[in-house]
Amino acid sequence: MNETIVEAGLDDLSNVVAVMRERMPGDAVISLRGDLAAGKTTLVQAIAKACGNESTVTSPTFSLQHAYGEELYHYDLYRLGFEELAQLGLIDEFEKPGWHLVEWMDDRLKAFLGAAGYNLWEVTIAPEGDRRIYRIEPFNA
Repeated sequence: MNETIVEAGLDDLSNVVAVMRERMPGDAVISLRGDLAAGKTTLVQAIAKACGNESTVTSPTFSLQHAYGEELYHYDLYRLGFEELAQLGLIDEFEKPGWHLVEWMDDRLKAFLGAAGYNLWEVTIAPEGDRRIYRIEPFNA
């Protein structure tokens, strides 16, 4: 079985981060999937905290990318498709070592990254009352 399911509330997101660290390589592009307000940025906050970053983590909706240290990157591609991302030269950013957490990754970018041999993972977040169900799985394993 390639997928791992974790149920967590806000107070135990460190469990989700621990599973991600155990399963995923140190260099990976991670698609964060979920509806609006599902908890994608909240998960990035927990990951940044686990990496020792205490700065404020917000969604990079307008800046497109935030870096938290040298090996943790957060993207919000809600307004961008694959072509726009390529035109801006942002695809090259995925070459940097570390985790690249991508909200709203479109299918063309996912297919491109998978075909190019990146370690591509997907975390799908589904609200379940006051908790969330996190499905963690490799895209191209």
